[in-house]
Amino acid sequence: MNDSARSNQSLHRRNIFSEILASILVNSIYEMQNFPVVLINTVLSPLSFLLVIVFVSHGTLLGEAIQGGFIMSMFSAGVGLQGDLSHLKNDFKLQDMVVSSPTGWQTYMFGMAISELVYSLPAVVVLAVLGFYFMTLSVLGLLAFAGVLFLMFLTSIAIGFTLSTFSTDIVQSFAFSRLISTLFSTIPPVYYPITYIPLPYRYVAYLSPTTYAAELAQNAAGYLPLSPTNATLDWIVLIAVAVALFLVASTKARWVEI
Repeated sequence: MNDSARSNQSLHRRNIFSEILASILVNSIYEMQNFPVVLINTVLSPLSFLLVIVFVSHGTLLGEAIQGGFIMSMFSAGVGLQGDLSHLKNDFKLQDMVVSSPTGWQTYMFGMAISELVYSLPAVVVLAVLGFYFMTLSVLGLLAFAGVLFLMFLTSIAIGFTLSTFSTDIVQSFAFSRLISTLFSTIPPVYYPITYIPLPYRYVAYLSPTTYAAELAQNAAGYLPLSPTNATLDWIVLIAVAVALFLVASTKARWVEI
């Protein structure tokens, strides 16, 4: 490789890094610095359900509730991408500028997704402190739990990105975000074991990918025993859902047709 090619590659990498950094600054750092109330909302959302479950169970489901808080934080962060992208697209016409630039939708989506993680850091830090004191995870269990959270985040950002390209109003986007968060991270057994749901209704919970995520997380911490077959099936479902939604995002999302 000659010096010119290496120089072009280095410049390309710097450009991508700058684009990702710009997404983080615009979508998370700016809001966190200028509107501190958003930090309170970010922290309270997962912790509110955690506290309810802990009080109702008299502390017996503390570990499961902490894991549920993590899952909700990751899922809500990705789904929240819809509202932020819709706001930037419809109110500031940022997506029009990105479309006309060399930046691809993959780089734009990745940068905005990282910004959502930064935005969720306050809640994640609080949950991490609680998890350190009240959860017991082996090294393998910790890796499995991290893998579950990663797949949940991938799944939710694919949903958020796809819906944002179809949304025409920020009010519509927020309505969709609240509806999806409720359907996928509040109603399913994320903060408690699925065994608490009566068997005739238990199968309905499996319509949500967060149910499989919660099962794997609780199994990793020893709260919910799973057979190797069931655990494998749960991983297959989570991975398949994430891949399928990313295929939808890459083929069906209206990136250019704004």
